[in-house]
Amino acid sequence: MKVTGVLPLVLPIYRRLWPGRLVDLSMALLKATALEAAILAGHVLLYPTGLTPERRGPARSTQDGTTRLPGRPGPPVVLLHGFIDNRSVFVLLRRNLARSGRQRIESLNYSPLTCDIRIAAELLGRHVEEICERTGSSQVDIVGHSLGGLIARYYTQCLGGHARVRTLVTLGTPHSGTRAMPLASAHPIVRQMRPGSEVIEALTRPAPGCRTRFIAFWSDLDSVMVPLESACIDHPDLDVRNVRVTGIGHLALPVHPAVAVGIREALEAAPAETRLTDGATVA
Repeated sequence: MKVTGVLPLVLPIYRRLWPGRLVDLSMALLKATALEAAILAGHVLLYPTGLTPERRGPARSTQDGTTRLPGRPGPPVVLLHGFIDNRSVFVLLRRNLARSGRQRIESLNYSPLTCDIRIAAELLGRHVEEICERTGSSQVDIVGHSLGGLIARYYTQCLGGHARVRTLVTLGTPHSGTRAMPLASAHPIVRQMRPGSEVIEALTRPAPGCRTRFIAFWSDLDSVMVPLESACIDHPDLDVRNVRVTGIGHLALPVHPAVAVGIREALEAAPAETRLTDGATVA
């Protein structure tokens, strides 16, 4: 309350002393930081609800005798959370996708004790095979936040997952490695997210025949991505669209309504429609 009351008084002084762009940036950063704090507080409350695996939706019989989950045409959507997190981070995104008619949505948890992205990617592959068998679908779409996007990309690009993954959407994922959180480097999986790690190097190798569509959302105020562009995908063999989101931070990416709209449009678009110019702004 005190900050809100003082801000109108000091803002004219800032505008005299600072260039206009610097004032705009500071205001955007202040808003983004406040939003990040609010999202973090809400997520702490929701976190216990995501500790257990989600219940599978009811299956229904089809005319050929197989069982499939109810839903609109299109692959099931798999949601994969980030580092030290769980499926509760996708509560709002899941509701947004469900309101648009997406009913075959599954949020996966991987163990917080996971210490190797490559092992997590193998486990993701087994989950994807199980989902395809259970739903009768030959492919899935995946939305991964932060580390979840990196796990999904490694599975897709390096473990043959492109045969199963139609579209991979990443949200604030360190595709080329991030230098943030230096004190967390004691954790093996954080070291694998550093530039030059074996995992990051593997993702730079040729990927001929990879048919998956990649959409990478990155934010200009994402403090977890150092540099910011590390959340973009730059690979000559991949079908990629990098989408810039303005004015929000790392935690807001799986929550922000404008990002949810962008994700929904990316999943619903035909392949030819997703090959757009990099750098679109959605928020």
